[in-house]
Amino acid sequence: MKKILKYTFFELLRSKWIYAYFGFYFVFTFALLLLNPNPSKVILSLMNIVLILSPLIASIFGIMYYYNSKDFANLLLAQPIKRIHIFWGQYLGLALSLSLSLLLGICIPFFFASVFDLALAKSFFTLLSISVFLTFIFSALAFFIGLKNENRIKGFAISIGIWLFFAVVYDGIFLLSLLLFEDYPLEGFSIAASLFNPIDLSRILLLLELDISALMGYTGAVFQKFFGNGWGILASISVLGLWVILPAWGIRHLALRKDF
Repeated sequence: MKKILKYTFFELLRSKWIYAYFGFYFVFTFALLLLNPNPSKVILSLMNIVLILSPLIASIFGIMYYYNSKDFANLLLAQPIKRIHIFWGQYLGLALSLSLSLLLGICIPFFFASVFDLALAKSFFTLLSISVFLTFIFSALAFFIGLKNENRIKGFAISIGIWLFFAVVYDGIFLLSLLLFEDYPLEGFSIAASLFNPIDLSRILLLLELDISALMGYTGAVFQKFFGNGWGILASISVLGLWVILPAWGIRHLALRKDF
């Protein structure tokens, strides 16, 4: 698996799409730092971009890479290599190359601008961590969908549909539920609903870290009470870890049983 991971990682690092992904974050972060000298507001602006763009790029690039490398994967399947090593090697190589581009694109401008505030180190680290988590989660979902669907168009449609659901539709359903059942105690429901959406969970973690949960009103107070302590943070990180493990287990399940 290490050889396939290494080959995929370095192959993707030579891809123009990876350079474009790095270039976007590099230019965007530099522009934000030039326009706004307050690092806290820059991190908040980056959060809004990262929460939408990193899952979208991981979904599109992941499903595109799976289908484009299908012939290479079939060639490897004819060799005495374990199936799961092939697909996990490709998945990890993809997720690591995307994560590295994103991290360098954000970190280098902060380093050159010399505006990094040690007081904001925790918020900055949280931003980078949730970016990596979302990249690994949606890359794994894209590989799982690719393995599940032979039809490229269907695979692309499902992958984009899942991103759209978690990024937009889920919030609409959540807010509508709060309005419809406003007469009932919804604290438990609000916390449980946020755990089932990795994008929402990442947003809550960073808003709490930046100490602006008051913008979410009463719901923000509920989240502050649950996620604002050590056990809440540990629970949320564990749930994000599960969001990575479950689709990765799905890749293993399909790879071992699928008739190629």
